[in-house]
Amino acid sequence: MECTITSAKSRMKSVKELMDLSDRVAIVTGGGGHIGGAICEALAELGAGIAVLDRSAEACTETAENLRQTYGAEACALVVDLSDEQETRAIPDRVIDQFGRLDILVNCAAFVGTSNLPGWATSFDRQTANAWRQAMELNLTTPFVLTQACAEGLAASGKGSVINVSSVYGMVGPDVRMYEGTAMNTPAAYGASKGGLLQLTRWLATVLGPHTRVNSMTPGGVFRNQDERFVTRYVERTPLRRMAAEEDFKGAIAYLASDLAAYVTGHNLVIDGGWTAW
Repeated sequence: MECTITSAKSRMKSVKELMDLSDRVAIVTGGGGHIGGAICEALAELGAGIAVLDRSAEACTETAENLRQTYGAEACALVVDLSDEQETRAIPDRVIDQFGRLDILVNCAAFVGTSNLPGWATSFDRQTANAWRQAMELNLTTPFVLTQACAEGLAASGKGSVINVSSVYGMVGPDVRMYEGTAMNTPAAYGASKGGLLQLTRWLATVLGPHTRVNSMTPGGVFRNQDERFVTRYVERTPLRRMAAEEDFKGAIAYLASDLAAYVTGHNLVIDGGWTAW
């Protein structure tokens, strides 16, 4: 086996060069959402073309227009029903037809704690098998299907990068004390699907290498005007003493998507203010 050693006299690329995405194209599912929108902004600011995928035509179109106006990015809005496997598998061809290539896939779309799904964010005894199945389909099966469909295009890029957006609840169980006295709950299927996504990340990293890197980004709780009691409890058990803002995830995406992380695969980058460090 040959081992190439870079000469000490060879010029290393600058950090600015390594993070440049001006020749790359990204698919971002859930791109019309809070975290998905921040991800799209980070990639667009570094020069990438963006295919914004969302089931909401309004949110999808608004995000794509913002990317064009604010960052001068080449961006398109693709309204997609990710529960439709045939429609999902057609996504990479649509993107390559429009942009000519595919380099980055971010699997961000998911049912979350605030999703309006019957039998979902309620007490454990009221959570339903139907809500469980729908969550597993979108949160875990869709990233499998879409990554499989994108695999050929990503490999052809030579710079292929898949980023799966997980959750701290995919790593640890919920602290139910934070929810006491509020109308909030955390669904079992959310944690199970996000934990499964972390394992899918590791599995894909070993299978899609060496041409495509696969990593996870795991956000902590994001402040969105939740019940004050929940926010106070969450902040008290967070070493950095605050909840996250969407902006906090931009650096992680810039790192994992670009050549800054050219030798990083199978990794889970946790951005939670230290919440899981206890």
